[in-house]
Amino acid sequence: MVYFLSDLHLGAKYFENPREKELAVVRFLDSIAADAEEVYLLGDVLDYWYEYRTVVPRGYVRFFAALARLTDAGVKVTWMTGNHDVWLFDYLRTEIGIRVLKGYQEVEIKGTRFLLSHGDDVGQQPWTYRALLSLFHNRLCQRLYASVHPRITYAIAHGWSHKSRTSHSRQQKVKASVAQCYGNLVDFARAYGAEHPAVKHFVMGHLHMAKQETIDEAGRTLTILGDWISKNTYATFDGSEIMLHTFKA
Repeated sequence: MVYFLSDLHLGAKYFENPREKELAVVRFLDSIAADAEEVYLLGDVLDYWYEYRTVVPRGYVRFFAALARLTDAGVKVTWMTGNHDVWLFDYLRTEIGIRVLKGYQEVEIKGTRFLLSHGDDVGQQPWTYRALLSLFHNRLCQRLYASVHPRITYAIAHGWSHKSRTSHSRQQKVKASVAQCYGNLVDFARAYGAEHPAVKHFVMGHLHMAKQETIDEAGRTLTILGDWISKNTYATFDGSEIMLHTFKA
């Protein structure tokens, strides 16, 4: 079985009990160990991560250990970065054996072609957001950011995330734009499928909504994975059908 999940946002300061959130994910990963062939993490797995050359941030030990148990057992784990964990470089690849990918990717899974993306790098996005992502990916900006003491950068990053998630006005704007963003993803998937007929399934995260539908007459599907902030949703693919599920933590 192949598993997909995204938007865990582990370590977020707005969680009442961050450790319990991490343990819920660990229980899920341990529960699928017996039949998992591949696991795809489609971004925003961590609420914030900046990976320095010689040191790594504290925390996430139990989660990383659960991933290590999977890879040690021969399960292929792929982590596609999102907008919160964009600064993931080679630590998890070298220490745990996880494949780290950036940007949307076409992959073949059990003989079926998929297009996988966190969801923030496809479709129509505001130019301000695209400009921000460009800064996040710029190597010079990354080096300048790394030169600032982590006490400062972590406080800024977590404060920004907390304000974005808990601000009432921000939440109202997010709710108003989700339908539009989803429509943009549907349009992107239809256009991409028309140009790349071998692709049968599109799987994305980012929108924090769990939704799946057939998007064209060819039977292509778009699956939005939801999140692990409140939904604990994930998807599976058995070689013939992709399905959404909820984990009872």
